[in-house]
Amino acid sequence: MHKADTSQDPKAEQPTFDREAYMEAMAKAAEPTFWGYLGCELASATPEAVVVTLDVQPHHMNMMGIVHGGVLSSLMDNAMGIAVMLERPGESTVTSNLNVHFVMPAREGVLTVTASIVHQTRRSVTTECKITDAKGELVAISTGSFRVK
Repeated sequence: MHKADTSQDPKAEQPTFDREAYMEAMAKAAEPTFWGYLGCELASATPEAVVVTLDVQPHHMNMMGIVHGGVLSSLMDNAMGIAVMLERPGESTVTSNLNVHFVMPAREGVLTVTASIVHQTRRSVTTECKITDAKGELVAISTGSFRVK
């Protein structure tokens, strides 16, 4: 019997998991957390990108009438964190660095947050993310580093 060569593919020997069940369990566990308080919705999650949306509400605003920078930062951290958790299921990961650039103020409507993995090693994962508003205009970009324990 011929055995496939998996030496070039580090994921080849990892057990497969039910991605849909894992995402459903994550969504249910996140409901009573800050994720749920913010009103985040997981729109899609593929190996290429995680997409999260937020329908902007009055409690997301700052006193200037724009979405608070902490809300935008949290959205990006959440989306990048999901991308990492889906890439490294069963491993403990935590944000070690979050770099955010606010490009344009967001005021109302649905924000779309798209996150993807840029690079990874055994102990760290680097991600990137962007937020666009309902018109498709860029609101913020970020990079994040995640420590794998």
